[in-house]
Amino acid sequence: MADLDKLSDQAKNEIALLTSIERAAVLLLLLGEEQAANIIAYLSPREVQAIGSSMVAVADLSQETVDYILDEFIMTIRGQTSLGLGTMEYVSSVFNKALGEEKAATVLGRIMPGGASSKGLEMLQWMDARSIGEMIGGEHPQVIAIVMSVLEYDVAADVLNYLPARLRPEIVKRVANLETIHPNAMAQLESIMKEQFHSTSAKASSFGGVKTAAKIMNFTKTEMETSIFVGLEEGDPDLALAIMDNMFTFENLSALDNKSIQTLMRSLDQDLLMTAVKGADEAVKEKFLDNMSQRAKVMFMDEMEAKGPVRITDVEEAQKQILRLARQMSDAGEIVLAGRGDDFV
Repeated sequence: MADLDKLSDQAKNEIALLTSIERAAVLLLLLGEEQAANIIAYLSPREVQAIGSSMVAVADLSQETVDYILDEFIMTIRGQTSLGLGTMEYVSSVFNKALGEEKAATVLGRIMPGGASSKGLEMLQWMDARSIGEMIGGEHPQVIAIVMSVLEYDVAADVLNYLPARLRPEIVKRVANLETIHPNAMAQLESIMKEQFHSTSAKASSFGGVKTAAKIMNFTKTEMETSIFVGLEEGDPDLALAIMDNMFTFENLSALDNKSIQTLMRSLDQDLLMTAVKGADEAVKEKFLDNMSQRAKVMFMDEMEAKGPVRITDVEEAQKQILRLARQMSDAGEIVLAGRGDDFV
């Protein structure tokens, strides 16, 4: 591998600023369209958008930097240096091959000019929360519940922000009560989404359920969570309790293994953590403190005491932010959340 000390100052600066996903983008650009398309086909919508943005962002890297990345990751393709890095044509071609024209158009529309929007239930996975909320806001709560159930949990939680407040408890209730969707209902839903529903299977589709509703609620803001549960408890207190029992709470963090807690703490702002543990029970507070060095623990406790009284609403919001981060890290495989709403063997 090339000696970093022997590289030009420009290359050193470029390498120092590159993120891991940008390094991966360089490798994809150098693999060739067919191979890159095959890899991208296995990525999630968010990963596709992130890697696509990075492929465009690394267009102007120096050849010296590209050579270094090749040496670092894949020595056998060092000589492949004449591929047009970051060109619009290359990225468009790879995404069309990997995703099909409709999906690719939606993603490319976000990362470069010229993309066209797509429609349909499957396309919801490639839309932002505001667009989804605006599209389904006038539909029947049952239709909205089905749509919410096919989205990623944090996206669905964001969509709630763009839906009428009076409908939110009813929508979460319907998500929790969903189990299967008859093919006729799916066909009708696709019609509402402006696209013919095509399916070779006559089996009912599984959607929603209490766990889905709970995971969506994990990502809602504290004020909205309270409002929704007030509405749920008025109409169906048993269902509200079932959803709450499946939600991952801040107290559940005490059950995390030390490695997961340490990984989570490295991503947390210390002031946010101080606010969150200020109102936490002793078990979760000790879990965080036990994973600090003695010196760091003393400093943390001193600074937390110096903060003085903290409003309950601030504590709840800080805990919610940490829980959102923990869920995202769990979904990315960086930590393991062993709490309510998850199954382990």
